[in-house]
Amino acid sequence: MNRSTALSLGMLVLANVFMTFAWYAHLRHLKHRAWWLAVLFSWGIALFEYLLQVPANRLGSQHLSLPQLKILQEVITLVVFVPFAVYYMRQPMKLDFLWAALCLCGAVYFVFRS
Repeated sequence: MNRSTALSLGMLVLANVFMTFAWYAHLRHLKHRAWWLAVLFSWGIALFEYLLQVPANRLGSQHLSLPQLKILQEVITLVVFVPFAVYYMRQPMKLDFLWAALCLCGAVYFVFRS
């Protein structure tokens, strides 16, 4: 893996952390507030996601195909979401998370095998 691909992956992980908080943290912290406050809160967080995600995809596209970038993003999403759901949102750990991860590993295999 070259340096720009590694940098792109790191930026995508950070972008995904911001995205996950933008999409779901309001369910914990703003549950009893007006929905439009949750939207403003989420948009504020999503700005940082886009500041990382757009350059990460541009950088990653120099060495990876579009399908490869997308599948990597889905794997990153699961890697970020499971700890977020379990530790931050206090959701129970389920065996289904493992099965989903195995399916994504298959997707990674097929998109990178050629």
